[in-house]
Amino acid sequence: MAKAKGTVTFNQDRCKGCGLCVNACPVKIMKIDTNVINKKGYNPSTVVDMDKCIGCASCATMCPDQVITVERD
Repeated sequence: MAKAKGTVTFNQDRCKGCGLCVNACPVKIMKIDTNVINKKGYNPSTVVDMDKCIGCASCATMCPDQVITVERD
């Protein structure tokens, strides 16, 4: 399997689960994690398959709360 071109990290305790990053991801590797509730009481976003990340940072660009960091390899 090819190595990811990017690594996405979240400050999940600040994420309000709006889903804008999920909709912005061109490779559809993000989702709202309904198994986790953060400190604010929201289901935060998460990456389901980091190996498919292309490092485009569309998710970080769309995030209104700046909770997403994308590092390109």
